[in-house]
Amino acid sequence: MTDSIDRLYDAVLEARDSDPGVSRTARLFQAGRSKIAKKLAEEAIEVVIDAVNGDRNAVVRESADLLYNLVVVWAACGVRPGEVWKEMERREGLFGIAEKLLKRNMLAKRRAKAASELRVRRRQ
Repeated sequence: MTDSIDRLYDAVLEARDSDPGVSRTARLFQAGRSKIAKKLAEEAIEVVIDAVNGDRNAVVRESADLLYNLVVVWAACGVRPGEVWKEMERREGLFGIAEKLLKRNMLAKRRAKAASELRVRRRQ
């Protein structure tokens, strides 16, 4: 999927300076970052509404619109997809560590609880 997003990003950059009368992307850039951000929010809300309504096909269609508008926001803000992928990798690494720590802590708590229960039983 990252290849698709990278290609979309390149296409958005290419269309950014096109004729706004012909290009939706150029019209968004001409309208400014505020309009671009509002369009992203609108698409996100549409995905949410379709998800709540259980309309799977609409979620697919609106998700494609959402991704397009997210890429336009990235381009408007000077964010490259590679930067986002890097952040996702960083978080994945942290989540993996956090998950291991969580499991270790849960195991330690279970052991402590079992030991405590054993001490109580021995006293009885």
